[in-house]
Amino acid sequence: MPVSDLVVILAVLIGVIIAALVFAWENARRIRARKHLDEAGVKHYEIFGPLFFGSVQAFSEKFDVADDPQQVIIDFAESRVADMSAIEALNKLTERYHRLGKTVQLRHLSPDCRHLLQRADSLIDVNILEDPIYHVAGADLRY
Repeated sequence: MPVSDLVVILAVLIGVIIAALVFAWENARRIRARKHLDEAGVKHYEIFGPLFFGSVQAFSEKFDVADDPQQVIIDFAESRVADMSAIEALNKLTERYHRLGKTVQLRHLSPDCRHLLQRADSLIDVNILEDPIYHVAGADLRY
């Protein structure tokens, strides 16, 4: 293989690596949390943006474990749990709440997020609020 081909291959690989790092950095900064207390005194965290290896630090900083009430709901309707680093971040977060005798519930996890959590069942013990499954009338009919 000529040296010029190796240089091109190396340049492409370096470009792909740089693009992946830029992508991870940009998405890590996108994770946000909207917080509110409901009438029952339950604290809700609505998560926006992907939870993955690049955003776990920013995700963990969104929570006020010591000052939160006894019950906390983390809503992932606008987020996704993408990898095992995210699972570990959830595990560490729930452990922090449990040490203080507080309850954490996860809501609106996508089916693939639920699958990741089931596979990591030995690592994490979380209370997932079951979301209702809605069916469209007539959607199962064959024409």
